[in-house]
Amino acid sequence: MILEVDDIQLGYDEELVIRGLSFELDAGEIGCLLGASGCGKTTALRAVAGFEPLRGGVIRINGQVASTPSFRMAPEKRSVGMVFQDHALFPHLRVADNVSFGLRKLSRADKQRRVDELLELAGLEGLGHRYPHELSGGQQQRVALARALAPAPAVLLMDEPFSNLDTRLRRRMGEEIRAILKERGTATLIVTHDQHEAFALADKVGLLRDGRMLQWDSPYLLYHEPANHYVAAFTGRGSYLNARVEGDSLIHALGISPLPGRRPPGEELALLIRPDDIRPDSQGRQATVLARQFQGAQIMYRLRLETGEEIAALFPSHDDYDKGQHIGVTLDAQHLVLFPTSQAESFINPVSSEAD
Repeated sequence: MILEVDDIQLGYDEELVIRGLSFELDAGEIGCLLGASGCGKTTALRAVAGFEPLRGGVIRINGQVASTPSFRMAPEKRSVGMVFQDHALFPHLRVADNVSFGLRKLSRADKQRRVDELLELAGLEGLGHRYPHELSGGQQQRVALARALAPAPAVLLMDEPFSNLDTRLRRRMGEEIRAILKERGTATLIVTHDQHEAFALADKVGLLRDGRMLQWDSPYLLYHEPANHYVAAFTGRGSYLNARVEGDSLIHALGISPLPGRRPPGEELALLIRPDDIRPDSQGRQATVLARQFQGAQIMYRLRLETGEEIAALFPSHDDYDKGQHIGVTLDAQHLVLFPTSQAESFINPVSSEAD
């Protein structure tokens, strides 16, 4: 493994900010620490960079111990690159000089070769003579990435890399930067509060809450097989249905489903329903459209079932239903996720009652 974070603890004064955090990244893997403000994700990133001391655990980079409670390798010796939230480019240096800033030990010819290679990789050919203020926000982001990659670090760290870009540019930059990182094969750790950004960029995502890792998994499994209610709510819209175990089946408002695993007969549970688990079906259970939000290629609906329970449903936009219309729906879920009813008292409202 390129990066190993093993049961680390960090804190300030008497307060622990990170409690027993563990995860690993191999060469070419992109990992993301996801969570709300104050969950400890940036503190963890700074610990990997060497800016924060550990109170417990160990961090290894390329198999070498980088941090323990009694030892902290200097940041410049860790083979770690850093892309900051505000890019932190040198305004008085041209693009090429920004990229080559950390390459003092290379010959002039080797330095030029490395800069040309990275500018081409980042889609910045012909811009090496410009100054940062002459570039767009997306171009500045790619210059910062090229500069961090120039010394060929074992691990690249990115702290909220797209927070200063508008929504459309963030999406485009996410695609471009993921392609660049995969091309280089650099192990990368990103910090963000944005679930969509994490899912688009990362191979593995770790959701943090109050300094603890709730789940470290692929974006697909984090969304479809959340470890607990908080993970389910943080990673996307959804709703719960009351469900009851009867033999090998699960009985709920949308019908009967095979029971995943073994459960005591008669147990009452909460069944997690994602909007994409529901599809229109004229032969399905009846539902009433309470609200709708047109989203271009899709429409998000809030539906009331015959039991009075409400669910979110995401249909292609050609499945166009009006508020108050009665439609048939069916459950088409690849994963049935169940929680104790005590954990399912609230969830993200799928569509506001004020929606058109």
